[in-house]
Amino acid sequence: MHIQIKKGRIINPATQHDAIDDLYISHGEIVAIGVCPPGFIPDRTINAEGYIVCPGLIDLSARLREPGYEYKATLESELYAAVAGGVTSIACPPDTDPVLDEPGLVEMLKHRARTLNQAHVYPVGALTVGLKGEALTEMAELSDAGCIAFSHADAPFINTRVIYRAMQYAATYNFTVWLRPQDAYLGEGGVAHDGEIATRLGLPAIPSLAETIALTTLISLARETGVKLHICRLSTASGIQIIQQAREEGLAITCDVSSQHVHLSEQDIGNFDSHFHLAPPLRSQTDRNAIRAGLASGEIDAICSDHTPVDEDAKLLPFSQSEPGATGLELLLPLTLKWAREEEIKLVDALRLITQTPAKILGIKAGSLDVGEPADICIFDPEQSWRVTPETLISQSKNTPFLDMDMKGRVMYTLMEGAVVYET
Repeated sequence: MHIQIKKGRIINPATQHDAIDDLYISHGEIVAIGVCPPGFIPDRTINAEGYIVCPGLIDLSARLREPGYEYKATLESELYAAVAGGVTSIACPPDTDPVLDEPGLVEMLKHRARTLNQAHVYPVGALTVGLKGEALTEMAELSDAGCIAFSHADAPFINTRVIYRAMQYAATYNFTVWLRPQDAYLGEGGVAHDGEIATRLGLPAIPSLAETIALTTLISLARETGVKLHICRLSTASGIQIIQQAREEGLAITCDVSSQHVHLSEQDIGNFDSHFHLAPPLRSQTDRNAIRAGLASGEIDAICSDHTPVDEDAKLLPFSQSEPGATGLELLLPLTLKWAREEEIKLVDALRLITQTPAKILGIKAGSLDVGEPADICIFDPEQSWRVTPETLISQSKNTPFLDMDMKGRVMYTLMEGAVVYET
C-alpha cells in the first residue's frame, strides 16, 4: 500500500523538523519526506492541508482492563479509543485479573492486541507474584514473553527488602523498573490531598510526604543497585525537586505525570464530584504549577493519559467510597495542546512529551517520522474544537473530570504501520 500525505505541517520532534511537506509511505514505512520517490504512485492520497502530521502518540500508562475487568472496558473498545486519540503505542500496567505475572498471560494479551490491529500494546510485567509484594516474579521469562518493563502498578510496597531484591534482579538483566511512589502507611485509606479542601470536606487525606518519603527510598535503592528507574505519575513539587537532585548525581531516572495533574488541583474536587477522585490525588495549586513548569523545563520527561476506565456504578458512590481513575486516551492530545498554548510552548516541544521521549523510556522504535521508520502517524486539526461528552468519547467508560468541557485539537487520521486505522 502506497500512501501520500499531502500538504501537511510535518512536525518531527526527533529532528526538530517543522515544515509543510508531503510525506510518502510504502509497505508500512516512511520512504520520503518532501520529494516524491522515483516511480512512486500512491494508492491513496490524504489531503492534510491545515493539519499537523506528527508521530503516533505513545502513552506510558493505559489500563485496557483485560483480562478480568471487561465490565469496565474491553480491549476492542479501548484500543479503538486509543487510535481515535492518535495513540499508536500503549504501555499497560500489570494490575489486571489475573495479574500479568505469568508469561502465558502476557503472550495472550499481546496476541489479542495483534489480532485487533489497532495500536501496539506493550505489557508492563508485575514485579511480584500477584502484586502482593512478597515473592519476585520470573522477570527474565516475562521479558521473553514481551514485557518491556516491570512495575507494581498502584499496589503498595511495604517490605523494602523485597523492593531491593527486585531492583537487584532487574539491574542484572538491564530491565527498567517503573514505580509510583506512595508510602503504604501514609497513603492508606486516603482519597484526597492533605490540604484545606480535604479538611473542609472531611475527606481522608494523603499528605505530600507519602510521595516524597517513598521517592527518597526508591532513589536510595536505585543508587545502591544501579537499576534503571522510571517514576510514574509524579504529583508534588517536592517530588520533582528530589528527582532533579538525583539526576544531578548522575542517576538514571526518568519520570512522567498524568495529563489530569497538568490541569487540575485539589480545588476542583470542592463539589464532591467523584470524577475528580484520582490516584495519586489532585494536589495543591502550587504542585500543579510546579508540574507545568517541570514539563516546560525538561525536569519531567513525559505526559501520560493514566487511562483508567471505571464502571459507572463505581463512580456513582460518594467520593471517599468511589473508585479512583479517569478515562484519558482520547484526551491526551488536546490536554497536551491546551498546556502548550497556555504556557506558550512550541508545538514541537509539546509533542515530544507524548511521542519521542516516551519511546525512549519504553525502548521502542517509534516516536519519529524519519525515513525508514514505521509509519505510525497521527494527523490532527489543531484548531478544531469539540466538547467532551459521553457521546463523543469512544472509550467504554466515560469517567473523566473533563466532561462537558470544550477541547481544541481533534484527530483526523491515525495510521499504524502504514494502514489507516482511524479517520474522522
